[in-house]
Amino acid sequence: MAGRSRRSRALALLMSAVLIAGCSREAPKPPPPQKPEVTVMTVKPEDAPVTAIYVAQTQSSQAVNIQARVSGFLDKRMYTEGTVVKAGQVLFQMDQKPFQAQVDAQKAALQRNVASFDVAKANLARVQPLAAQNALSQKDLDDAKGQYEQSAAAVEQSKAQVLEAQLNLSYTTIRSPVDGVSSFAQVADGTYLNATNSQLTTVSVLSPMWINFSVSENELQRVRDDVRSGLLRLPEGGRFVVEIEMVDGTMFPYSGRITFADPSFNSATGTFLLRATVDNPAGLLRPNQYVRARLSGATRPNAIVVPQRAVQQGAKGHFVWVINKEIQAELRPVVVGDWYRGDGWIVSEGLAAGDQLVVDGGVRLAQGAAVTSKPYVAPTSPPQARTAAPAVPSASDAKAARSILPAAAVKFAQGSATLDAEALKAVRQASAAVMGIGTMITITGFADASGQQAANVALAKRRAEAVRAELIRVGVDPRRIRLLAPVNVTGSGSADEARRVDIGLAQ
Repeated sequence: MAGRSRRSRALALLMSAVLIAGCSREAPKPPPPQKPEVTVMTVKPEDAPVTAIYVAQTQSSQAVNIQARVSGFLDKRMYTEGTVVKAGQVLFQMDQKPFQAQVDAQKAALQRNVASFDVAKANLARVQPLAAQNALSQKDLDDAKGQYEQSAAAVEQSKAQVLEAQLNLSYTTIRSPVDGVSSFAQVADGTYLNATNSQLTTVSVLSPMWINFSVSENELQRVRDDVRSGLLRLPEGGRFVVEIEMVDGTMFPYSGRITFADPSFNSATGTFLLRATVDNPAGLLRPNQYVRARLSGATRPNAIVVPQRAVQQGAKGHFVWVINKEIQAELRPVVVGDWYRGDGWIVSEGLAAGDQLVVDGGVRLAQGAAVTSKPYVAPTSPPQARTAAPAVPSASDAKAARSILPAAAVKFAQGSATLDAEALKAVRQASAAVMGIGTMITITGFADASGQQAANVALAKRRAEAVRAELIRVGVDPRRIRLLAPVNVTGSGSADEARRVDIGLAQ
């Protein structure tokens, strides 16, 4: 028993020694944190071409109203409505018989007056020598001269009446004075034409075509300020190149020049009207068609262009991450300008030549964090985003932008898709709030609470498109705007709320 007790005490002492020795060792240190890896580009100023995009509408450079110049019955329309017609082509034919009869009557009157003139001329030739021999009185000579002159005047009058009758007869065949596209016939065959219904159709010249668009007062002042401060250089003589983008996003093959700038300010819309002229030999552009006008030729000298994903946004505005000389991350507030070539963003303040800008990996950085960097490799062929937004948004568009930050609500009048003064004010306030933000702008229309669903949805779409057009007109980049499908239709919401269009920011 005593031996077992001694062995137990020895074992306990041994275990205590082991535990004390284990407690005296230091705990293992955690592995050092890995440095975040980022891609870095060296900031290099460059002259950046500037392209401004405007919603525009085409207009024929010469739209000729075809009218009847005489009164009478319309026999037949001689052209196919809506087709291209040539100068001199017969468009309408009126009944010629009454006018031909008038020509014949005037010719007969002319022949009668010519005969009377011949008699008067012969009589004067007999009277003159007799009066010189005092065989006839002076009164006989004066009567013969008066009769001769009256007959001569009657002949000239008859000639004018014949010419007038022939002109009226020619007016019964109505021709196109120019090459162009014809409109519909406004009167039916057999209609009696007079001064009240003389308008027959319209022929619009297709080449050249006018492109009309408007520039807001705010944008014009911004351009002037940038030119004055040296941030923008306009083309020599203001000779901008105007390219036309079709509704499907394709480019029209011919470019034009600005040929007219309206000096008058439109106080209702807050804009100035500009007009470009472009050749349209194939007739691809038609009058009153909506297109986009791209103005190029201006340049931002020594501009700093960075990839859009390098710019982040915080509570105090836009910022980027740069790598300092200690290979540490440094937050840098910046002021951004226009988007450039689809993936670029012009930074007007905050960056300088030689700065090491973080392009990828900036979301994991903190102020002063050490990083591992590698050079940023720009894509060999940068994507050129189509600026044409879809006319009808798809379900995927709505799903992708379902998280919305409300920015403004634009109210419309009952049954109207036109922006009134209050609606224009709301859109402009919203544009000022979202102008410098890089996130996607969403536009959602709400239908009226009563009536047919299809008509309500169509009206909501037109309202949304009107808001979108106004945002683009005041300078918002169309690539940032996404039209969403109308919601809240057929009775949802109050009558006032169901006539609105929401402008939001997609998270």
